[in-house]
Amino acid sequence: MKNLKSILVDKIKTDGPMPLSNYIEQCLLHTSYGYYTKKPIFGIKGDFTTAPEISQMFGELLAISILQTWIDQGSPSKIILAELGPGRGTMMADILRTLKNHPDFFDAIEIHLIEASPNLRSLQKKTLSEYKISWHEKLPSFEHKHLFLVANEFFDALPIDQFLRKGDNFFKRVVQISKDNLEFGLEEKPTQNEILQDRLTDTHDGDIVELNIAAAHISKNIGKHISNFGGLAIFIDYGDWRSLGDTLQAVKNHEYCDIFVSPGETDITAHVDFEILATNSGCTFSKLTTQGVLLERLGITERAQNLGKNLIGEDLESLISAHRRLTHPKEMGALFKAISLFPEKASCPPGFEQ
Repeated sequence: MKNLKSILVDKIKTDGPMPLSNYIEQCLLHTSYGYYTKKPIFGIKGDFTTAPEISQMFGELLAISILQTWIDQGSPSKIILAELGPGRGTMMADILRTLKNHPDFFDAIEIHLIEASPNLRSLQKKTLSEYKISWHEKLPSFEHKHLFLVANEFFDALPIDQFLRKGDNFFKRVVQISKDNLEFGLEEKPTQNEILQDRLTDTHDGDIVELNIAAAHISKNIGKHISNFGGLAIFIDYGDWRSLGDTLQAVKNHEYCDIFVSPGETDITAHVDFEILATNSGCTFSKLTTQGVLLERLGITERAQNLGKNLIGEDLESLISAHRRLTHPKEMGALFKAISLFPEKASCPPGFEQ
């Protein structure tokens, strides 16, 4: 029976061991068997739940930060509002609903969504049917306008490569086969990379370092645009300032599993290295903050209290639970981090500290 595993096994038999990043890309985006071609992947019936699916408050509060930043940068009359990896379009719908209350801003925006999955694009079109939107498979070269961009749980899904330290060298991990089963292997020759050489100071023999070159490239392009034309980028994801160790994971039905067990049937992600996103952007960046602190600074408790005024029973309990899940350190509040990019002479966006 034809499936993604058999396709990958045949390819490795023909071409030799496959870079880990290529394997992840095939698992997620293969045109016939990739994870993101299937549905549903979000919510109770899917494999994971994102913050915008938990509560409308998440997108609403990010909209406030975007709006105030627009005001602080002179309220330009033509701007681009964009999102990387919009999922079902839930967060953008919450952002736009909030911004509708501010017609000067709303009239200025040109909406762009960057989404590689045809399946998810169709869901986004249903969610956002009342708006005029441009879709792109990859980050485009935007016009010379202020760019206000958000990305929630986008970078964690980009393909990474892993490197194992042996002595003073790093060896790239690959995917190979053994008795028709997929497994990890190593390239024979060490990898020559300036970033890896810098990591000799904070790693030891046997440590794994993960590099997300695709994320660095995207951040660089976004940062260059913001530096030249103004705007803001908000990146929210799970990870930390600097990645160390094996953080690669696969999730199916809300449970962790082996990344080789069911290629194309699991969500494969890795912790985000925010240092690479920030330093490769080429523009000013805020301090890294936790999601919980960011949302509290933007007023999530006050917003929850306002929403809960007329709620009772299960509806009120659901609101309280959503607030806790988004902000509490033992839930998503500490695991997920946030950082913002902005022009050199501009004010740091609300919710962030420079």
